[in-house]
Amino acid sequence: MSVSRVHRLLRLIAMLQSHRAYDADGLAEELEVSRRTVFRDLNMLELAHIPYYYDEQTGGYRIRQHYFLPPVNLTINEALALLVLAGRMRGAGSLPLLSAAGKAAMKIENALPQAVRSEVGSLADKLSMKADPVARHEGLDEMFDSLMQAVQRKNVCRLVYLGFDERKQMTLTVHPLRLTFQGRAWYLLGWSVSHGQIRTFKLGRIRKLTVTDRTFMPPEQHLLDGHFGQAWSMIPEGRLYEIHLRFTPKVAGNVAEVRWHDSQRVEWGGDGSIDFYVTVDGLGEILWWILGYGDQVEVLAPKELRGRVADVAERLAERYRKGAGA
Repeated sequence: MSVSRVHRLLRLIAMLQSHRAYDADGLAEELEVSRRTVFRDLNMLELAHIPYYYDEQTGGYRIRQHYFLPPVNLTINEALALLVLAGRMRGAGSLPLLSAAGKAAMKIENALPQAVRSEVGSLADKLSMKADPVARHEGLDEMFDSLMQAVQRKNVCRLVYLGFDERKQMTLTVHPLRLTFQGRAWYLLGWSVSHGQIRTFKLGRIRKLTVTDRTFMPPEQHLLDGHFGQAWSMIPEGRLYEIHLRFTPKVAGNVAEVRWHDSQRVEWGGDGSIDFYVTVDGLGEILWWILGYGDQVEVLAPKELRGRVADVAERLAERYRKGAGA
């Protein structure tokens, strides 16, 4: 693309953001080009996903309000935080919103005064962040954007979904309520008409999304906010359990320094071990977390959880006693 056309497109964007309404003839006159060139330039904006439209009331073209935000004054620490968190984070894969955040961070960095940009750049080179492994999200940006709009506009959706528990592909009617990032992946929280309850749908398992024109009435906000309740992570099972674990001194410090759950309580033993107490809804999720600590943790209560851990340990021991390839 020539420099002159880039300059003209920038002028066009500025004109469409101004308070004056320009029709095609007005744009052509100001830009000193033909109407045909104006429409080619507008088409270029459309390809760049810049949402211009023709306003019938004013008889002119405009860019949708709030698409470009006004400039803000950032301190060095604020700019540094945005660049490190959004623009320089590694290991998170192609998560929806992350690529847009990276582009935003680049714009912020380029818009900073030279002295500030130099200082921020020097500091940012000395900082890094690495996210925990996450699920694959390649190719989900368009679906993510469609679901965001459906949530905002309260549009009923139809999903072709690969159910993990059901181990089959299902066609479901869903009222989309919220998009939430939990642990390693983005999920849609929505009312499943087929199941008659609020369910979570992993975006990576949605095989096809259709957003309909039909709308729905969302539930009360407090019901949505309390959906995950006391679950260890995101799957409540409908029954609360008082969990008591004992961690050996080897891992006690690592466990105690992390806030795993809102209800957790830790008591230190004289030998450096800890007694870990937590109230959770369901045992399925916390079971696998406990198993990750191997022989460095013991379940003291409840008996049901202790039995589940023992069953898994016995099956695991039996598998290894058979030997590789047996």
